[in-house]
Amino acid sequence: MAKDQKKQPRPKAETPKGFRDYFGADVTERKQMLDRIAEIYHRHGFEPLETSAVETVEALGKFLPDVDRPNAGVFAWQESDVPGGGSGDWLALRYDLTAPLARVAAQFRNDLPSPYRRYAMGPVWRNEKPGPGRFRQFYQCDADTVGSASVAADAEICAMLAAALEHAGIARGDYLIRINNRKVLNGILESTGVAEGKPADDVLRTIDKFDKVGEEGVRQLLTTGRKDDSGAFIEGVGLAPERAGPVLAFLTSKGADNAATLQNLRAAVGASAAGAEGVAELAQIAQMLAAMGVGEDRAVIDPSIVRGLGYYTGPVFEAELTFEILDDKGRKRQFGSVAGGGRYDGLVERFTGQKVPATGVSIGVDRLLAALRAKGLMGGAEPGPVVVTVMDRERMADYQAMAAELRAAGIRAEVYLGNPKNFGNQLKYADKRNAPVAIIQGGDEAARGVVQVKDLVLGAKIAAEASHEEWKAQPAQTEVARADLVAEVRRILG
Repeated sequence: MAKDQKKQPRPKAETPKGFRDYFGADVTERKQMLDRIAEIYHRHGFEPLETSAVETVEALGKFLPDVDRPNAGVFAWQESDVPGGGSGDWLALRYDLTAPLARVAAQFRNDLPSPYRRYAMGPVWRNEKPGPGRFRQFYQCDADTVGSASVAADAEICAMLAAALEHAGIARGDYLIRINNRKVLNGILESTGVAEGKPADDVLRTIDKFDKVGEEGVRQLLTTGRKDDSGAFIEGVGLAPERAGPVLAFLTSKGADNAATLQNLRAAVGASAAGAEGVAELAQIAQMLAAMGVGEDRAVIDPSIVRGLGYYTGPVFEAELTFEILDDKGRKRQFGSVAGGGRYDGLVERFTGQKVPATGVSIGVDRLLAALRAKGLMGGAEPGPVVVTVMDRERMADYQAMAAELRAAGIRAEVYLGNPKNFGNQLKYADKRNAPVAIIQGGDEAARGVVQVKDLVLGAKIAAEASHEEWKAQPAQTEVARADLVAEVRRILG
């Protein structure tokens, strides 16, 4: 090698910032949870759909690239190999699962049934600044109905979400689906005299702070402003007190039950036709949920839900887990939201020029999985495979035959494929794999037609608790006839 040639540095073995690797239990537990959710969606007549991970940036809509930052919000690139030269299409990794659905609904509108009911599960990518618990790649689990304007579709999505959460493992009483309607908020804005655009957006953002700052805090933020906990002054929206009144009436309209809440909302929207229409839709949803057996302990009308209101056009809903967990500092707090959705009647119209009503819900997969682990329903040590140890390299075919018999009987099994010279390392490997059983057969056992079956779980318990005499008795290791191998392993595994 020439002296002036520098040795190439080795690449760093590290996960890119904002991304993470998923190992055994993470993958299997997520699949188990998604399989349970898919079972509910399938039972409700929804069909699975897998779309491309890559979409044209144009199809993603509001994330069109600009000159200064062409990949803002998404991971995007421009195709360069274009026949005849010139600039190619901008492509991007999908930002969510809804934009691809809108494209599919428009592209295949003559082939798909209408309404089209689909569910989709998979990773999405966002080119955003990562932080604690905030990643650039994460999983979503969506279900949507495209082509139905009936609020029965919204009610069905809410009922299906409740069933999916329970089938995934969230007990009744540990979650609540809260439902509102964008039309009601439009009526409230109309009552305040606030026009669309920034003034309306400012009011909506203030409404969204109701849970944090309460009625008086929202009153101050809608009018002259308030000091936050740090003492910093936050400028208010600037509404006159009388114009802030309808907003506060709306936020405090939650009653003892749905009937009381709806009555209060009717009063809050006043003469607004849009508001009255929204309240009527909420009343229909409440009626249909009750007919489907979804009581107010599972789904409730709640005016404080203000999610994605620039995106949704009608009913909106959010699933909140109500049980408490301990945060990083040992303080109790509610787990919070794990799913949300609503009606979005304008998304497919971007492609077709025609109104195509749609409604759907998205479950935060990582959030729900974390909740199940917090409840102790997932996250326990998963049993590994039975490990067939290797005492004689020349008899590898015999060991593979043992593993094959166990697999044929439905038992997870593998042969140790490392260096068999040190038998202790084989047992350490079995421990690292969380193996419940190890199979041992040396030349002597083979000549006698027997195998040693070692119960590793019982062995670990004996090692931790038993006396030396009990340990020497080796009750965790049993010699059985080779023909009885499968039966003995089944007995140990229960």
